[in-house]
Amino acid sequence: MLLAAVNWDPTREAVSRDQAREDRRTAHYVEGWVRPGDLGVVAVDPGGHPIGAVWLRLFGADDAGYGFVAADVPEVSLGVVPSWRGRGVGRALMAEMARRAGDSGFTRICLSVERANRARRLYLDEGFTTVESGPDSDTMVKVVAVR
Repeated sequence: MLLAAVNWDPTREAVSRDQAREDRRTAHYVEGWVRPGDLGVVAVDPGGHPIGAVWLRLFGADDAGYGFVAADVPEVSLGVVPSWRGRGVGRALMAEMARRAGDSGFTRICLSVERANRARRLYLDEGFTTVESGPDSDTMVKVVAVR
């Protein structure tokens, strides 16, 4: 699902599995899974095939993700296979991750999204707010209810 997240734009040359593994900025989102603080949810189709996933991971300032806010704020990644995009899978996954993050004691979650990515609208709808903007992307944060 990391490749589904990275390859969101069909007009760009797709990043291969090997390229993702070799690029530290991408690989650190999944390498060594599962480590303390990691959470993940996988969506499957009626036949049991994975169609999307959302996961969060804590990063330190020395190994920050694209959407890094603070060492105690986990960064969320979301990937949905192309044939299932626009059908509510990402929304359901994000809502479930926010619930689980709160259940795990996190008060905020963060992410980075390119402005051209239509998932940005989903994040805004799900309560994320922009806290920092770069030339083409935004870092967003959502406050989650601790349970």
